Amino acid sequence: MASSQTRTLRRRRTQASKPISQSPLKSLSKSQIDDYYSDAVCEECGSGDAADELLLCDKCDRGFHLFCLRPIIVSVPKGPWFCPSCSSQKKLKYFPLVQTKIVDFFRIQRSTESTQKLNYGKGHYVSKGDSFPDDSQKRRKRSSSLVVSKKKRKLLPFNPTEDPLRRMEQMASLATALTATRTEFSNELTYIPGMAPKSANRAVLEHGGMQVLSKEDTETLNLCKSMMGRGEWPPLMVVFDPKEGFTVEADRFIKDLTIITEYVGDVDYLKNRENDEGDSMMTLISANEPLRSLVICPDKRGNIARFINGINNHMPDGKKKQNVKCVRFEVNGECRVLLIASRDIPKGERLYYDYNGYENEYPTQHFV
Repeated sequence: MASSQTRTLRRRRTQASKPISQSPLKSLSKSQIDDYYSDAVCEECGSGDAADELLLCDKCDRGFHLFCLRPIIVSVPKGPWFCPSCSSQKKLKYFPLVQTKIVDFFRIQRSTESTQKLNYGKGHYVSKGDSFPDDSQKRRKRSSSLVVSKKKRKLLPFNPTEDPLRRMEQMASLATALTATRTEFSNELTYIPGMAPKSANRAVLEHGGMQVLSKEDTETLNLCKSMMGRGEWPPLMVVFDPKEGFTVEADRFIKDLTIITEYVGDVDYLKNRENDEGDSMMTLISANEPLRSLVICPDKRGNIARFINGINNHMPDGKKKQNVKCVRFEVNGECRVLLIASRDIPKGERLYYDYNGYENEYPTQHFV
């Protein structure tokens, strides 16, 4: 299997700009303002150390270390930032457990037969007797043709939860996280005008080459995509943790080498994102010619991959938490990034992978 890859972190702004009209420092000189900021300390730990990671509130000017905040902030958010006391952020709003809304949100396919099954009244809440568009016999037949061989390390399709109500809850949890982060659901790489075109995604450009996904594993990947398209979802639940923020946990046993999901989002040239403040960029192609290097940016469009957290590379036990591997493959001449179970994952265990591959650019020292 190909080596694990990385999310790419670029230069960050370490201090939010001050709106002059609101700042109490308006009447001070530049040198006085510099002195003021040099004396800033974190309200949580009381220390002024690690000044480059001290974030100042745009309303009250109080300081907070990125790593002292809960959840931890990896990089300074875009635009103005307000501390927890000054923030007007409302309580997390959960996506409604309404079948028609979830079907529309994820654009689940409807065949003639499944449309009849889904012909509920507007606002109908799903019950355990209800069913999603399902072709489980066909799915099981296709799954059984994939011979599991540890020696050949063939990839496995995920095994959806049988209970349709529980699948609804899984999808609703992801819809909640996507809505809260203002992210549109997408399960494919997207190519937006003004960014990198689809023709730029050529695996042959990868420095040192790239492992080709076998025909059988490609069929497995396509099977996973097809299952999701008809509402047979991976057994994953997105939960909100006060320390980690949104995170993902297994909602049933997941076998080693199971395809968890594909890392998707808008594809762009790395050169266009040098000063990007997003904390979820993923390397797509690391080219010999840097101007051709590509990244995946899931800040506007993405799926569950962006909520799977990373391990702490600076703690001895960090590696022990890792149960997912990030791997880049050539698929029909293009590069694709897959998240794959690196060991058996029991139900209830949270998913983690190493954000850093050979590049070691993502700061994880403050990760839980």
